[in-house]
Amino acid sequence: MSHTVLVRQVVSLLTITSLAVAPAVGAQRGGGAAVIDPNAASITDPRVGLHPGMTDAGVASKNMELVGHRPKPDLFDGPGGNRGLTYANSDLAFRGNYVVQGNFSGFSIWDIANPSRPVLRKTVLCATGQGDPSIWGNLLFISSEGASDRTDCGTEGVPAGAGKDRMVGVRIWDISDLEHPQKVADVQTCRGSHTHTLVPDAKDKSVVYVYVSGSAPVRSLTELPGCLNYPIDSANTANFRIDVIRVPLAHPERAEVVSGARLFNDLTRAKAHGNAPGGGRGDSGPNQCHDITVYPAVGLAGGACGGYGLLLDISDPVNPRRIDFAGDSNFAFWHSATFNNDGSKVIFTDEWGGGTSPRCRVIDPLNWGGDAIFTIKDRKLIQGAYFKMPAAQTEQENCVAHNGSLVPVPGRDIMVQGWYQGGVDVFDFTDPMHPHEIAYFDRGPIPNHPERPDSSTTAIVTGGFWAGYWYNGHIIASEIARGIDIFELTPSEWLSQNEIDAAKLVKWDQFNPQMQPKIVWPAAFPVVRSYLDQLVRGDGLATARTSAIAKELNSAEKLRGVGRASALAKLAGQLDKDASGAADGARVKAMAAAVRDLAKASH
Repeated sequence: MSHTVLVRQVVSLLTITSLAVAPAVGAQRGGGAAVIDPNAASITDPRVGLHPGMTDAGVASKNMELVGHRPKPDLFDGPGGNRGLTYANSDLAFRGNYVVQGNFSGFSIWDIANPSRPVLRKTVLCATGQGDPSIWGNLLFISSEGASDRTDCGTEGVPAGAGKDRMVGVRIWDISDLEHPQKVADVQTCRGSHTHTLVPDAKDKSVVYVYVSGSAPVRSLTELPGCLNYPIDSANTANFRIDVIRVPLAHPERAEVVSGARLFNDLTRAKAHGNAPGGGRGDSGPNQCHDITVYPAVGLAGGACGGYGLLLDISDPVNPRRIDFAGDSNFAFWHSATFNNDGSKVIFTDEWGGGTSPRCRVIDPLNWGGDAIFTIKDRKLIQGAYFKMPAAQTEQENCVAHNGSLVPVPGRDIMVQGWYQGGVDVFDFTDPMHPHEIAYFDRGPIPNHPERPDSSTTAIVTGGFWAGYWYNGHIIASEIARGIDIFELTPSEWLSQNEIDAAKLVKWDQFNPQMQPKIVWPAAFPVVRSYLDQLVRGDGLATARTSAIAKELNSAEKLRGVGRASALAKLAGQLDKDASGAADGARVKAMAAAVRDLAKASH
């Protein structure tokens, strides 16, 4: 796209925003007003105008480095790099040094013990639809929704009248032998599984539950008994619910649907405050969720459910209950959710255009197709600001907000996120009214004709980053057309080396992004120094005092045992006194707590 065309589009956007963009109202029952940026996406950003290419596209990055890349396995590759969505890479799940990468035609297992050299351990061909993965111990769960998906994983499809061969629901695999995954169960559901979420039972460790969000048409009764395509006022309809599967971990082959949670009853149309970019919603509200993120540590879940964002109580995992909801006419499609670590905020993403359209152009408003940040107070949603990847993208780049996770920096709310061909973005939402970008990585568009990278065609080859997730010290990203990428954050004015080092201290044995774990930092000097760096960056404590604290930490680190513990305990007491007069007393108190933890660990 030429600079002249971009300038014309800026003028067009300013006209649009002057007429259409109004301050956002909060959740349906009130809340703070959102901050709206009336300006267009940047046309001077380094991400603008990158050279197109499949393997040789131009690259722009800031404060993060690509340290490892591997192309899509040959089994999932083909002309143009991805043979359309049939062989598109999708979401990720993690266990130990391994990452499972979903694909519309199966899944791949990568060994990422050496982040700079990912090793492909296994590729399984088994048509799924979207193929979202989750892991629990040696069990791998894969969503299946395509009408051609077969119980035997065959590639010939399912002919008319052969519904007994169709697999629409959740597949369960045993991956105890990574070289030879074995399918142990096909849990059939009425509307398939576009996505799913694992939910533990705090009272029964022998089971795990699966929340199933299915968006396929309701199957016929002759194909699967009990599948009733009835309206919302029917108690037994397969619409207007999510399915709940119970999985006995010792006998996963006995997994079965045990309930259908009716989360959408009595929803009325949300109040409008702008021109909806993706069309309106029916007055009856949604009839399924696209994605549900659970946060067991706080007993909450965020349901991104088409026309609404839902806040759910999951204290009884078999019967999740809606406790609040939000509607926003600037949102076209509520797609996914991410909580901050203390459960006081939740981000909902808007997948305007379904992920296959260009929605990050200069003509696209910055409050459409991005993230909406909500605070949670008294279990109610209160809307804050929007965040959207700020660089103008071309007509050839499918781009909109998609999947991500927290970056575990103490004292801050930081998220990494995939934006399809808008790249991978890292941003801070600690202040829900003023989110800001920290780092990014982006490639140029995938050309419609790979042999002619300068092709002027406007057709899109769907690609880019389905997701970017922080896992055990690195950002792991699933590239729809190109493969798998591994990134490392680098220090900047927005993120110190101490903060990066503290984030790297957080280790998980397994990680499913839609089942958020509570982040707990070990007692360590980088954790303490992270708070100190934040106080310096934000002028939260007088400069003379932060300098003195830095010297005391350096001195304490040189000591051992009782000597170190004593010095740190003394410093913690001083910090308690500092907090009362500090501009950022809460952060000083958090630092004091981290110093005390370090003192105890030093004995």
